[in-house]
Amino acid sequence: MFCWLSRLYRGLSRPTRRTTQLTWGSFSRSLVLSSQRRIPELSSFVARTNTCGELRSSYLGQEVTLCGWIQYRRQNIFLVLRDFHGLVQVIIPQDESAASVKKILCEAPMESVVQVSGTVISRPPGQENPKMPTGEIEIKVKTAKLLNSCKKLPFEIKDFVKKTEALRLRYRYLDLRGVQMQYNLRLRSQMVMKMREYLCNLHGFVDIETPTLFKRTPGGAKEFVIPSREPGKFYSLPQSPQQFKQLLMVGGLDRYFQVARCYRDEGSRPDRQPEFTQIDIEMSFVEQTGIQSLIEGLLQYSWPSDKDPVVVPFPSMTFAEALASYGTDKPDTRFGMKIVDISDMFRNTKVGFLQDALSKPQGTIKAICIPEGEKYLKRKDIESIRKFAADHFNQCSLLGKLRLECADLLEARGVVLRDPALFSFLWVVDFPLFFPKEENPEALEAAHHPFTAPHPSDVHLLYTEPQKVRSQHYDLVLNGSEIGGGSIRIHDAELQHYILATVLKEDVKLLSHLLQALDYGAPPHGGIAIGLDRLMCLVTGAPSIRDVIAFPKSFQGHDLMSNAPDSIPPEELKPYHIQVSWPTDSKTEKSSLNHPCHPES
Repeated sequence: MFCWLSRLYRGLSRPTRRTTQLTWGSFSRSLVLSSQRRIPELSSFVARTNTCGELRSSYLGQEVTLCGWIQYRRQNIFLVLRDFHGLVQVIIPQDESAASVKKILCEAPMESVVQVSGTVISRPPGQENPKMPTGEIEIKVKTAKLLNSCKKLPFEIKDFVKKTEALRLRYRYLDLRGVQMQYNLRLRSQMVMKMREYLCNLHGFVDIETPTLFKRTPGGAKEFVIPSREPGKFYSLPQSPQQFKQLLMVGGLDRYFQVARCYRDEGSRPDRQPEFTQIDIEMSFVEQTGIQSLIEGLLQYSWPSDKDPVVVPFPSMTFAEALASYGTDKPDTRFGMKIVDISDMFRNTKVGFLQDALSKPQGTIKAICIPEGEKYLKRKDIESIRKFAADHFNQCSLLGKLRLECADLLEARGVVLRDPALFSFLWVVDFPLFFPKEENPEALEAAHHPFTAPHPSDVHLLYTEPQKVRSQHYDLVLNGSEIGGGSIRIHDAELQHYILATVLKEDVKLLSHLLQALDYGAPPHGGIAIGLDRLMCLVTGAPSIRDVIAFPKSFQGHDLMSNAPDSIPPEELKPYHIQVSWPTDSKTEKSSLNHPCHPES
């Protein structure tokens, strides 16, 4: 009789990600049990006595009031009611005296919001559902109220129903009702709360909000520009609170942190958004090892209890070692297949292109050993690898990308290389302070940002061979993704001025406020920022950071739900003393003739 319910719960318990298998019950238990605080009062201040997911046989005989969405209904005899905490079965009354209650519960469309009141009773013997946390009981309804009816949905509210990402983002408020999104966002909230506890309550940090309307800063990523009402003057949205947190150290705040919103006018990727969130941290009188120990403790303290514990300290690797062994500065150390230098084996080779490679300055021949590659890789795989190498030939990180490409091919053939349940943290240190600019290799740019302090042993090289200077910059890598980066800062105004003006050729007037502050007794300081979105993406096993953000932007950086960015009529632009200059190519010009901002519209 109740086989439909079993099928429903089997569907809900299907793994929607490789590393996370959830049901409503395991979802709610994992969030409650991983907290060290007492169980929160989930029904305080609202028009219910209990949540749908908390009722058990210990509640038998109690009168309860529940609010939620209609998840499923069968034969107009019973329905499943859902809220954020789980599911519960509700018996629809069949007697004539409760005709009005039956009408409400039988005619309301799926996903309508209802309030029901009734008695908690045992299910008939043999009809219990052990896969359902509330499977021993059901609710015998006495009264019901339709709070809001639901129109026909663009997709079913079930995680195992495939939906395009564009559809999910367009109807994000519906997508958020799913088990996986509920789990992701609630786990994110819980981890952030634990981070706050660790930083503020255990280590004396101060949570300080910094402005999001700032000024243009030199170098780095492109910034969003915000017009002001002063002619020709604009704000910029900060890429990070970098300057503000340094100024807070000058102000004697000593230990700062913030769950900070950051902005970059760049295209989206699976691990990047135009607006994103980071756990931003700065400390005075600290060295690199102190920052690293702080972050290791922070992650260990806030780590979800349903994952394997974080083991500290994290291993460390220099930038040069990472490039030599993995071909990237963010290596995935969950598997081997390291890059090896085999130049000595070919010193006397007569193969022309190999001779040519070794004859060049610093020329080497390197290889990747693929265990049992001959057994698993087909001829078409070898051709795919060859084409991949040709397409990426001019990139310095070619071997690192080839290593990951080979791992993907092997895992597609059934070889287990990267354990999805393993979290492999790594510190990468001793970065160069500067990199040659891509567009002009003779000029230099900051490898991290221009406020990063040089390695104490290399300061003398700043004035003779700045390209050889190492920095006090450190990155935190998890499973091949950079989830954090920081540095010890320059706290000497004269040194900061020299690097900005002489080495980087930047306009120091844009940073005059910071240079002046450093001259007024700035303490030694350093910090780090942890990318919260990337961290949560890895923790939950989500394929994209968009799955751990409540209202993300699309791959093109658009809000598909509200159609942002949107046009603004010319009359509303007048107070900002700006006007739109439309592209002149025929295709764009033709489409813009019908644009609401076009003067001919």
